Formats: sequence, structure tokens, C-alpha cells
Amino acid sequence: MALKIRLARGGSKKRPYYTVVVADARSPRDGRFLEKLGSWNPMLAKDNEKRVELNAERIKHWLDNGAQPTDRVLRFLAEAGIAQREAKNNPDKGQPGKKAQERAKERAQKAEEAAAAAAEA
Repeated sequence: MALKIRLARGGSKKRPYYTVVVADARSPRDGRFLEKLGSWNPMLAKDNEKRVELNAERIKHWLDNGAQPTDRVLRFLAEAGIAQREAKNNPDKGQPGKKAQERAKERAQKAEEAAAAAAEA
């Protein structure tokens, strides 16, 4: 059975509250889980100690038994010093898309043509 340490959403509309759970990877997000391992309240301030609460002992137990954390949970575990998270590198993230680059080239070319025409006149 593939196990995931992931978030299960609770709370009302526009007031999210998440519990950190270990569950079978095939079960639905808010469905059946094996154990509750902590909670995350994104409505609290980032410096509030109750924003993320984790049961480190049980999380280590599940990690030793092969449970895989999701990316968001792995961020929490890295902040708590329980697991390591590799820094991701995406150098093209800030680049505009292909079509936007083509439009920028066309605009630059038209500006050059206009400048050349103005210089001739």
C-alpha cells in the first residue's frame, strides 16, 4: 500500500483549515486516512506558532515506514527540521511565453522600421 503524508481540507467556505494526515495514496483528499499527524491553519499570521502544528515523532515513524510527503507537507517538515527538501531551480520561470516573445520581437522590428523611415525623411 502506497502511503502519502498529505493535507486534508476542513473549515468552511473561504476559511480553510487543513489537517496533516497519513493516508493511502488512492483514497480521496478528504476521505479515509490512517492517522492525523498535525494541522495547518493558513488564516493565522506566518509568525504564529499555532499556524503549523506537527507530531514529529509520529511523522518520523511514518517516513521510516515508507510514507511519501507531498510537496507542501515537505515544506513544513523542512521548516521543522524533520526532513530535507531540495531547492528547486526553474531559470525560465520569469520568462514570458512563446507568443509574448514573438509579439515583443514584432514590436521591436516595427519600431526599428519606423526609426529608419523617420531617419530617411
